[in-house]
Amino acid sequence: MGYSETSHLQQVCSEWAAIRTAWSGTSPVSVNGSALSIADVVAVSLHGIGARLTADAKVRGRMASSADFLSSQLAAGKVIYGVNTGFGGSADTRTENHHRLQSALVQHLNVGLLLPSDKGLPTASGAQHHDHEPGVADLDMLLRSHALPAAIVRAMMLIRSNSLARGHSAVRVEIVEALLQLVSANMTPVVPLRGSISASGDLSPLSYVAGILEGNPDIHVRIQSYLYQQRGIPRYLPADQALRLANIEPVRLQAKEGLGITNGTAASCAAAALAIHTANQLAVWTQLLTAMGTEALAGTANNYDPFISHTRPHLGQAEAAATIRQFLAGSVLSPGKAPARVGLAQDRYALRTAPQWIGPQLEDLALATRQVSVELNATTDNPLIDIGDAGEGISRPEGGVHHGGNFQAMALTSAMEKTLTSLQNLGRLLFTQSAELIDNSRNRGLPPNLSPDDPSTSFVCKGFDVNMAAYQAELAYLAKPVSSHVQVAEMANQSVNSMALVAARYALEAGEIVSIMAATYIYVLCQALDLRCMQRQFRATASERFPVLLQTVFGDRADADDVAAVVVPHLLDRWDELSHLDLAQRGDTASAGATGVLVQAFSQHSSSSAFIALPALPAFPASSIPDGATLFLFQTEASKCMVAAYEETRELFFREPARAGALLSPATRIVYDYVRLDLNIPLNRGVEDHPTLAKAKQLRAGKDVNGNSHASDHANHHSQVNGDGDGNGNGSTGGHSNGHTAYNSGSGNGTRILGTMASEIYMALRDGRMFERVVAFCEKTKPWEAETGI
Repeated sequence: MGYSETSHLQQVCSEWAAIRTAWSGTSPVSVNGSALSIADVVAVSLHGIGARLTADAKVRGRMASSADFLSSQLAAGKVIYGVNTGFGGSADTRTENHHRLQSALVQHLNVGLLLPSDKGLPTASGAQHHDHEPGVADLDMLLRSHALPAAIVRAMMLIRSNSLARGHSAVRVEIVEALLQLVSANMTPVVPLRGSISASGDLSPLSYVAGILEGNPDIHVRIQSYLYQQRGIPRYLPADQALRLANIEPVRLQAKEGLGITNGTAASCAAAALAIHTANQLAVWTQLLTAMGTEALAGTANNYDPFISHTRPHLGQAEAAATIRQFLAGSVLSPGKAPARVGLAQDRYALRTAPQWIGPQLEDLALATRQVSVELNATTDNPLIDIGDAGEGISRPEGGVHHGGNFQAMALTSAMEKTLTSLQNLGRLLFTQSAELIDNSRNRGLPPNLSPDDPSTSFVCKGFDVNMAAYQAELAYLAKPVSSHVQVAEMANQSVNSMALVAARYALEAGEIVSIMAATYIYVLCQALDLRCMQRQFRATASERFPVLLQTVFGDRADADDVAAVVVPHLLDRWDELSHLDLAQRGDTASAGATGVLVQAFSQHSSSSAFIALPALPAFPASSIPDGATLFLFQTEASKCMVAAYEETRELFFREPARAGALLSPATRIVYDYVRLDLNIPLNRGVEDHPTLAKAKQLRAGKDVNGNSHASDHANHHSQVNGDGDGNGNGSTGGHSNGHTAYNSGSGNGTRILGTMASEIYMALRDGRMFERVVAFCEKTKPWEAETGI
């Protein structure tokens, strides 16, 4: 493909497979200066995988030669920036005290602001003892962390080590080894969140890495355990104590080593790698959820026919259409051919133009991924040491020192601003699809707010609809270019600067918001899919019963099947239009509206003009046209028939979890089943599932909130502890064979508020549990091999 040798989806799945290999193995990531990948960064930063410097003698020799070459240049009396000169606008000074100069560099960069709590220290107010001085605010209750997330710091240390391993920075092998030893020991300095303009590199954040290597007693180190039982319980120590614990000797920085550590784009690149990793997954999720949305909205897979992209051959559009189409393959709810419809003849824009909307985002994300990947294996400091190695691809046998600007991280800013815009556009599509699905005036017959009970007292997904608007507004605010806000800095020496770390931080925030939106939409989709399948079942049940009802009411006036073929479709379409009414009123109103159609059907044989174009019925005597009493009887019985059919169908779906799965495509069923079975998040039954009402009902019935009688509590407890049941006869995994224990061993109804269930989806989406299922499906079916039309 033009914008990528492989499709976006295939690249994302390959990256995930590499991460899976890393977390399932025992080998640390090997650092050699040329082969670090985004998957490596994710494995080290988010999965606790260690890292070590390669044993390759060529790599190590180049690093040693770089330091030796610098020493020879200094011995020859050369003036080299940051080695025997001052820094930035102060580079007009000279010194021979190389060690002291590096310490001065680190000192003037260790200037970021941190909260005591960031370092594991009590606040000045002493609030933890509840005896703080009157008039002194307890800021722990207000302020967010002022520290860069530990995952970004781990990634930063890895990326900086990889850059230094390239042998262009005159930093000794033992420095990089010590840095990677700290990574493997899960020790990271507490680094201020703000203060980098990302040119010259990320000086201040990286100076805290230099500080930990020096053993600075006022640099604090976060020690994180990746043992499952101890996750989330970090310890904090001063750097000198942390080094002793890790059995690492403090480093005395030699000529250029302080500059080599601090003058690079590793912080920006670390945040960017994590941001693009998240964004690429969200692009896949958007395509999969668009497929689910097509099913939930009774849309058609014809929207994604390859001929459409053939006539407008943008590569991203073609891939998005092919991917969504493959995700819909096998769906009963969304067949490939456009169905005959009453009302709108085609799907609205949120579905029909999804490939055209998503496609450019795939192209931008592919370029952003390439930019970040290049930066991972780049030398980004200044000056650069050229040892004259022919292996560099440039024949310079004499070598040299080059003063340049590789620290200017504008490539990363470019990548992150594309990522921000793409995330905003993906989020906008999810928001629009969700809003359409919740709105009964646009969702093709589903109830208002996706509430299966009476809409006058139940509003299940209305709050989600409002929240999605809030998420989208915040997302749109974030999706602005940072580069247009650059300020002149440092004696006007840094007159242009990339602000790449800020752009990457905002991209991470945008990814967080879109993930929240995706999780919310997944909850809405699963609710809607159950209701859509319930609607289909109800229509089938009602259609089966109406010929008998017609025969009972009208006797031999006409063939009941012929009359039903005319009247029932109008009756059921009217039922769908009246979803805003409570059940009894809905039945009465729908049946009343069908009476006129019924009369017309009986009288059409003798009329030269019809109010509604109806199929012709066999002629029968005009005297057989029903009188008012018979029509009223039909209206009453039709209402009862529909109400009973709806109640029976609804109860069936309430009793049997994940009933809609059989009508979904294999791809979308992965998501649906994970929510319904793995997370034990059931179809919401309406206001009766509000936990306070559910608890009161259970208590009145003498049962606990899971529907178990108090007398059986002991038996259920014994069964759950011993892993031979969940109190409902479903076994220890809530009835599934996938080996994942459900969040709640009971029915799931009435035990959690809506936000808690959406939060559980969010965590499963963010931590990779759900995405692993999606990737496994893609690896098996290879949707990227589908016809694209170009």
